[in-house]
Amino acid sequence: MKQLIDILQNEGLTLVVKSADGTIHRFIQRGVKDLLALVTEDPGLLHGALVADKAVGKAAAACMTVGGVKEVYAHVMSEPALALLHAHGINADYGQLVHHIINRAGDGWCPMEQLSRDIDDPKEIIPKIQEFFKTH
Repeated sequence: MKQLIDILQNEGLTLVVKSADGTIHRFIQRGVKDLLALVTEDPGLLHGALVADKAVGKAAAACMTVGGVKEVYAHVMSEPALALLHAHGINADYGQLVHHIINRAGDGWCPMEQLSRDIDDPKEIIPKIQEFFKTH
């Protein structure tokens, strides 16, 4: 996992995934867009993968859970994300644990954290994320 964290930090990425076959994949989009694309378009890549991410909220954790990720590290992780990952047997570590992920303006909840807040089943969160991106 240290190798992935180093790549994440040193290359200015938002997400690094080491797939089960050992291949390292680098991503740069902000938010959950890359994870959503992986879980919906290339779900095999996440199965058994190790993931290092800048920030993991509950929506990102849902994508990882549905994708079958084995282990996660985030610089910043929300308490709901940590709880969801642990509930599904996924090892998770973080640099900073926060109550919730904040929005980019810094004045409220991240929209993804907001839309997933009251949903316990990660499979139900994915369509909510997709709906959000269709309208935003």
